[in-house]
Amino acid sequence: MTQSPTLVELPIVSSEPPRRLPSWLRREIPRGNANHFTANLLEELRLETVCDNARCPNRMECYSQKTATFMILGNVCTRPCGFCAVSRGRPEALEDDEPARVAEAAHRMGLKHVVITSVTRDDLDDGGADHFYRCVLAVRERTGAAVEVLTPDFLNDYAALDRVVEAAPEVFNHNTETVPRLYRPVRGPKSDYRWTLELLRHVKQKNPEIKTKSGLMLGLGETREEVLDVLADLLDAGCDFLTLGQYLQPSLKHLPVVEYITPDEFNELGELAQKMGFKRVASGPFVRSSYHARDMAEAF
Repeated sequence: MTQSPTLVELPIVSSEPPRRLPSWLRREIPRGNANHFTANLLEELRLETVCDNARCPNRMECYSQKTATFMILGNVCTRPCGFCAVSRGRPEALEDDEPARVAEAAHRMGLKHVVITSVTRDDLDDGGADHFYRCVLAVRERTGAAVEVLTPDFLNDYAALDRVVEAAPEVFNHNTETVPRLYRPVRGPKSDYRWTLELLRHVKQKNPEIKTKSGLMLGLGETREEVLDVLADLLDAGCDFLTLGQYLQPSLKHLPVVEYITPDEFNELGELAQKMGFKRVASGPFVRSSYHARDMAEAF
């Protein structure tokens, strides 16, 4: 991992082709009918997933295991994040029956741990918090499954945050994504590192039974010392679970990869994070926020 800080902001558009993937980032595509079952079910119920919209490298693996991360509030985001493949623009109106459709999909897939995330909806007064609340309750009532939410920041709105906490999801995830120095080019001008920490701290204070979780992408030019500082801040905010994964450039319009972190480096960072005090850590090139989320939650 880079040892000296890069003080200039990263470019949003790169004229260079993506760097060649190292051998450890190449993988076989799982095959089988379960892929088709999951994809067809999602199409039938008119549901979005972050797996598809964010071009997740684990999509086929998850679909083949009849699991997916549901993405609510539409498929158009109001934030211009430099790393994310989700479409940006003016979102459409909320669909009132979406919570019931998410619950039905979770039921048919036989999920015991349901992960719900969303685009950022700065156009809504509550950022979509009440819709999260309704989705959590609908899934719980239909399936009895544990629910993990991966939320946007709700623009520093405690009332919106409290509405999601009121639903008492088993896991409340909000990603840090990167180190403070890179927040503006990576997450955009509206994101605030201090609020990320405050959000996690507030959730834990409001309901200590909820497990809090956060994650970082590595390979954007951060230093090892900066990463460790962030981990210390997350622990201070009461964060229970941590994910560390490799950033991959979705297209030439997105931030370039500065460095590919080796599996050994991921293992070392994961062990350090565990020793620092995180209750559960997933660290590896293909790790994403909701990757094997059930395993992480149930192992605690």
